[in-house]
Amino acid sequence: MYLTPEQQKQLMDELEFSASRSSGPGGQHVNKTNSKVELRFRLMESKVLTEEQIRQLAKKLGNQLTLEGEILVTCQTSRSQIKNKEEVIEKFLELVEKALKPRIKRVPTKPSRTSVLKRLDTKKQLSQKKNLRKKPE
Repeated sequence: MYLTPEQQKQLMDELEFSASRSSGPGGQHVNKTNSKVELRFRLMESKVLTEEQIRQLAKKLGNQLTLEGEILVTCQTSRSQIKNKEEVIEKFLELVEKALKPRIKRVPTKPSRTSVLKRLDTKKQLSQKKNLRKKPE
């Protein structure tokens, strides 16, 4: 269910980027450069992903979708727009990969006989220690 390298390349064509002024400190540089990068991906209109993948992404990323059904990822860590764009693409691909990763079912196990006996033995020892602390009758 993961994305193939070809699907990742095709996804790049469906991504929309926009740049804006970054927030926070930075002096004069921050006031004149658009270094913050915003990535938008229209999930429901994707031609690369299968119906199953779209459904799975919508379910797992439901609280991260906008009202229009878009995945929105931003980055403003670097002063360089190119570095921020690379980071935003990396974040997006990680987000999609993590959401498409199948969840491994937990197999319930029983404690071993020796671990059960060891636990009971330590309980007895603790119980004896506490009984010895009591005042004699």
